[in-house]
Amino acid sequence: MHAKSRSTPRSLRRMIGYCLVLRVALGLASATSADSAPLPPSITTAPLSVDQVVNNLIGKDIERSQALRHYESNRVYRLSYRGFPGDREAGMTVDATYDSPDTKSFKITSQTGSKLVIDRVFKRLLDSEKEAAQPEMHARTLLNRDNYDFVLTGYESSEKGNQYVLAVYPKTKSKYLYRGKVWVDATDFAVTRIDAEPALNPSFWTKKSEIRHDYMKVQNFWLPRRNESVSYIRLGGKATLTIEYNDYRVVNARASESDAKAAVPVEGKR
Repeated sequence: MHAKSRSTPRSLRRMIGYCLVLRVALGLASATSADSAPLPPSITTAPLSVDQVVNNLIGKDIERSQALRHYESNRVYRLSYRGFPGDREAGMTVDATYDSPDTKSFKITSQTGSKLVIDRVFKRLLDSEKEAAQPEMHARTLLNRDNYDFVLTGYESSEKGNQYVLAVYPKTKSKYLYRGKVWVDATDFAVTRIDAEPALNPSFWTKKSEIRHDYMKVQNFWLPRRNESVSYIRLGGKATLTIEYNDYRVVNARASESDAKAAVPVEGKR
């Protein structure tokens, strides 16, 4: 890493703040403008209407949320910044724990690289995720009709099975919402992938942002597998934030703890 100054330029600070805000918003690519929603392509092969898909998505999300009692996982955070006034990199490994209904806790097990990134991005991300789990904030970021309009744009087959593709348009220009595409599993009616950008750019210094979130099925739940956020700032810098989720251990309301706590590693990890 090479830094021309110990001080942090305003553009880099705001870029870091953007990474923080967007991670909270998705909690949980390139999208079209919310101001001019395109007409959807032919979707005659889709067995359900957009209203039916959204109804199932909302209902199943509530069921899964009520069933999920506890989970543990290992996470690897990485951020790479290239640009003015110098390059920065950092990494952090965290053991994460969730307890129903709204408690998250984290234990940092290792950290390397830029102290600025560790303190002002990674640690603030953890604090913000705790806050985002609280009921009031959680309600403001849910993927439902209170926060979004939906358009059914496709029905696809993939290695994960059949999926509905929804274009989502936020009803308000909030930095905690996003616009883009969401892939929904046609059997479980769970989100398997999100490609998006923020509904409201939180900083003049951020020129463009691209976000992709991928999810994986662990027992009966769809949980984060990998998140990537790429931010381009006006002075020519680029920041890439990734979070990898490994080794889930899940307890649900219908399983005994001894059976459900068996480790479920992410494919290709460890």
